[in-house]
Amino acid sequence: MHFLFLLFLSYSLFASTLHLATSANPSRLNPLLATDSSSSEIAGFLFNGLVKYDKDNKEIIGDLAEKFYFENNTTLIFELKKGVFWHDGVAFDAQDVVFTYNVLVSDKVVSPYSAGFRFVKSVEALDKYRVKVEYKQPYFKALETWMMGIVPKHILQKSKNMMNDPFNTQPIGTGPYKLKTLEFSKNIELEAFEDYFEGKPKIDKISFHVIADPMTRFLMLKSQKLDVGSLEPMAYERQLDSTFFQHFNTYEKISMSYTYLGFNLRREKFQNPDVREALSLAIDREELVNILFFQHARVCTGPFLPGSSAFNASVLPPKHNIAKAKALLKKAGYDAKNPFRFEIVTSNSSSIRPYAAEILQYQLKKVGVEVQLRVMEWQAFLNMVVFPHKFDAVLLGWGLSPTPDPYLFWHSDNDKKGGFNLVGYHNKKIDAMIEKSQTMIDNTQLSKLYQKMFAMIVNDNPYLFLYIPNSITAVSKDIKNIKPALGGIWHNYIQWEK
Repeated sequence: MHFLFLLFLSYSLFASTLHLATSANPSRLNPLLATDSSSSEIAGFLFNGLVKYDKDNKEIIGDLAEKFYFENNTTLIFELKKGVFWHDGVAFDAQDVVFTYNVLVSDKVVSPYSAGFRFVKSVEALDKYRVKVEYKQPYFKALETWMMGIVPKHILQKSKNMMNDPFNTQPIGTGPYKLKTLEFSKNIELEAFEDYFEGKPKIDKISFHVIADPMTRFLMLKSQKLDVGSLEPMAYERQLDSTFFQHFNTYEKISMSYTYLGFNLRREKFQNPDVREALSLAIDREELVNILFFQHARVCTGPFLPGSSAFNASVLPPKHNIAKAKALLKKAGYDAKNPFRFEIVTSNSSSIRPYAAEILQYQLKKVGVEVQLRVMEWQAFLNMVVFPHKFDAVLLGWGLSPTPDPYLFWHSDNDKKGGFNLVGYHNKKIDAMIEKSQTMIDNTQLSKLYQKMFAMIVNDNPYLFLYIPNSITAVSKDIKNIKPALGGIWHNYIQWEK
């Protein structure tokens, strides 16, 4: 007994903990339902997909799959890794993959991720460690779809209500870490999984501190109570001294995300294209970026990011033109006596967006547009405003994969409960182009179609595309084995040491 106590004490003294922050409570730690950033970030430590991107976000490599190959244009075979275990000790096998697919395409869940499987005809376990996926037609994202986290059949097969199952807050995955403690609005603790198939992570615990206020997160990082944290450009340029850099290394890259002002096109006031164009011309995007980012961002020109084959470099940002904006508003019936009014809603989870909203309010006032602002806590923003579509306009952002899928955001089908077409954008030509693109395997032709789509969406102004921020990450010098890559720093986190 004395020996066991000493052993526990020794472990407690020498156990290493990586301290991180998250801006909100996770809603569901189930990868099939993790649609908010906090949930998906934490679930990423707990679950694996069949495949993943390599460290440079260029090639797709195996994760739970040892090998994968196409037998023909519509038949995909996965050979699964052996010796993979769920956190409760049960072995992972092909039945878990089939079960995950069946749940996603059933009426048991409402998930935007289901859309990625719409071209799948069948998923079959050939044996314990081989899975055959038959597609209805060739699909350009057939492999990337299987980056979706796989869930355990033996736990969830008897679930009567997957959306509210206890599993969503007591998850069991195959990932390098497993959930130890979930204290809402306080602390979420993960512990290293001893039997992880790539070897136990070298850092014993990950502690997520739930901190809604960006300034508090910054102060915790600055006082070394966090090991890794994001830095806003203003803080990076104006609020750090040499002492901070004695303790932290910083890594900067263009983020795989953009921020936009999205109009609720279901509301009559935004259905006039002249109004949307006027609002676009009234905004000085360069001024917005210069004020907020100190050269650590660029103007966003459309729905796909620079560096991707879908990006259309010929589409330039709208030129700020107050006179034309006023003329278009007058044409639409708005003037000083009858000003155009609307509300912008955003979240306080980012310290930048509330300031961006104020700048937009100021710029739009110059053309006679009256804007009210509302800043909300993240979960309330999502649950009361964004997903019920109860807004005039939202200031929000998207993180994109290296291979974008416009179907999720721009196809009319996804103007539905749980869908990512939040603004209610409907364009039959875009729908047809998206549907055509899904079956294209020739990357050159696909790129041309995407670039055409890019220009058409921008011309419609369903969003005002605003900025692409750089990602600036500070990492404590106590953390060893950081190996930056084009995809960021997290690709080898199980090898980090502290």
